[in-house]
Amino acid sequence: MAPEAKPRAVNWRLTKFLRNYEIQPQFSGWDLLLGSIGAFYVIVVPYTKVEESFNVQAMHDILYHRNNIAKYDHLEFPGVVPRTFIATSGAFVVSALASPLVSLMQFLHAPKIYSLLTVRLMLGCIVLASLRHFRLQVKKKFGNVVEAYFVILTAIQFHLLFYLTRPLPNIFAFALVNFAYACWLKGNATATLRCLIIATVVFRCDTVLLLAPIGLELLLNKCISLWEAIKCGLITTLLSVGCTVFLDSILWQRTLWPEFEVFWFNSVQNRSSEWGTHPFHWYFTSALPRALFIAYPLSIIGVLLDRRIRQYIVPVFLFVLLYSKLPHKELRFIIASVPIFNLSASLAASRVHNNRKKHIWMLFYVIMLGSFLVSLGFSALTMIASYNNYPGGYALKKLHQADNSTKEKLVHIDAFTAINGVSRFCENEYPWRYSKEEGIVKEEYQSRNFTYLLNEHSVIDGYQCLFAVSGFSGFRLKLKFPLVFLFKEPKVYVHGNIKYRDILSSKWPGCN
Repeated sequence: MAPEAKPRAVNWRLTKFLRNYEIQPQFSGWDLLLGSIGAFYVIVVPYTKVEESFNVQAMHDILYHRNNIAKYDHLEFPGVVPRTFIATSGAFVVSALASPLVSLMQFLHAPKIYSLLTVRLMLGCIVLASLRHFRLQVKKKFGNVVEAYFVILTAIQFHLLFYLTRPLPNIFAFALVNFAYACWLKGNATATLRCLIIATVVFRCDTVLLLAPIGLELLLNKCISLWEAIKCGLITTLLSVGCTVFLDSILWQRTLWPEFEVFWFNSVQNRSSEWGTHPFHWYFTSALPRALFIAYPLSIIGVLLDRRIRQYIVPVFLFVLLYSKLPHKELRFIIASVPIFNLSASLAASRVHNNRKKHIWMLFYVIMLGSFLVSLGFSALTMIASYNNYPGGYALKKLHQADNSTKEKLVHIDAFTAINGVSRFCENEYPWRYSKEEGIVKEEYQSRNFTYLLNEHSVIDGYQCLFAVSGFSGFRLKLKFPLVFLFKEPKVYVHGNIKYRDILSSKWPGCN
């Protein structure tokens, strides 16, 4: 009997752990719905932009260069501030989970772009798992109808599901924030603080703007004592700093704490404003309306109709308000606020749903359903715009498809092209070689021995423009159907070196 006791004890402990943290192995139709939409966005728009470049290149190097750190892209192109390799940033956990499939693709000599799809889908699974954990707590605390509207609102919004597969520091922190929200709804103050502290110390230092209001709310409502909060904060911070400093110092080959340098750059030196500024009200008048759409007014109604949401939405509102003080603003910076706003909107939607049999409420119900369709249409338009927002990636793909010769060719990719869709995952094997050398002036290309140029300039001496790829430039309103017109213009030009006459054939469409 003794040998059987230990497995039973282990199984009992595992079952208790899963029950305590609401981790259920089965998946529902809601998970399938959100997962399908997220996967659709990945497949339709596989390329990445400059904000994601560090983590994308890091995942590529871990999967393809492994322990040969000298070849890692971040040592040649470190960026403005260093980023962490640790945990769910994709540098290790995402790459490790995706490595079996990527290894199979390498063995089959499949294009690297399929590896990019794999790691992005893996990251999406991690973030969706955290969002599912939050959704289960929403169901437990507020009921099935609120849960249903929470999923519906999330599904018809474009930005959250589009971003959750993109390897941004904000998204890695977002996964932990979702776990923190779930623990917050459950009443587990210590776990809430731990998740937010790790997200702040390791992944995104400005998550402290969310940690502070939530921590204050927990203290004021006596969910945790001051001593317990200090003890939890110190222990979690020291362990997190120790892990990130140890691992990142090895990979960056110097002693550093990445998120501290990010904090110093963005907040102390305030240099993030070099990338553009927006007015104080921009998050409330532009970013949140675009991210939430119909859920934005519904979230305000939810606060008025249901007092239970107030203790949760006030700290998140303060998070956005505090973030508004920073002059450089982007929607992804406040993406962590979307689930709570959606929860408030879901409470309003459920109130309308439950009272729809009454005449006045039926009118509100029809208006609400109509607004859902309008929100879905807005998401479709945004999806089309995003699809056309990566001209660099499409230009390189088109070049690969057009030239299938076995001769060695060297492609130079300028900075504009690189930040608009090109990463290491877009590169092909020999005979293709690539250069991202920076600082080359336009007149210098003529003396260089590049076979092709991917460039933002339409005319370059010594090269013939072979074709151009257009990108999104804005929407235009029309007085006939369809009312909205997508306006595109040439963004990336592909040039061929006139020294290589054999490539300047009639198969190229040419540039207008």
